[in-house]
Order: sequence, then C-alpha cells, then structure tokens
Amino acid sequence: MLFAKNINMKNILLILLVVLVNSCTNAQEPWKSSQLMEPSALATRITENKAPLIVCIGPTAIIPNSVFIGMASEEDNLGKLRTFLKGVPKDKEIVIYCGCCPFEHCPNVRPAFRLLNSLGFKNHKLLNLSNNIRTDWINKGYPIKQL
Repeated sequence: MLFAKNINMKNILLILLVVLVNSCTNAQEPWKSSQLMEPSALATRITENKAPLIVCIGPTAIIPNSVFIGMASEEDNLGKLRTFLKGVPKDKEIVIYCGCCPFEHCPNVRPAFRLLNSLGFKNHKLLNLSNNIRTDWINKGYPIKQL
C-alpha cells in the first residue's frame, strides 16, 4: 500500500511539473501558434497581389509593400506603431516581422505583438522568421524590395 501511495505521489508531482513548465512556456509568447504565418504563405500572397498590411518592426524593411516602423524594442518606435495603427480597422489582416535574430532572442516581436493584442486587433499574425530574415526569407528567394 505504501508503494502505491509513492507511485501516485510521483505521478502527481510529475503532472504538476509538466503543467508548470507548459504554463511558463506559453506565458512567454503573446501569440498563439495559429498566429504565425509561414514565409512561403506571405510570399505567395505578395506575388498574387493579395498581401495583408505588412509592418516591419525590426531594423530594416526588405519585404515588398511593408511599412517600416523601426525596432519595437525602442519606446519611440512602439509609439510610432501605436500612432500608425490608429486608423487601421481592428479586423484588418496585419502581419508583423523583424528577422534580426531567432525568436527566442528577438527584442522586437514581443513588444509589438503585445501592443496589437492590447489595442484589440483580431486578425494579426507574426511572420515565422524563426531563424532570421536572411535564412527564412532572402535565401529562399522570396520577394525583396528593390533599392
């Protein structure tokens, strides 16, 4: 009987640990997995002239038709993003991107996405540049702005 209680206690502790790790991991990201847009999908939309509103919240805007705001980790640029979004309908499809570095290190995607959440936007996505803009966009031959 004591052995059965120990197994149950171990299982309970394991379940609690898994729940705690999952809640901490999910709490770090302000987006859901359904709010990540694959680069190939956006590239297709651009070439078909069906692109959503594309906003660069990183150091450089290289995706065609994207609006350059600047690095969202800087308070001034976050303010510029807030001002820019004032006239945008809450149901407008918006895709934001940075691409400076892998998501886990990016200082720009979370503040920008949190701002969109807090302003009540309902159809916003983050471009899934999980490595960086060069690896996930340029090297794949997707469209870039002409200089």
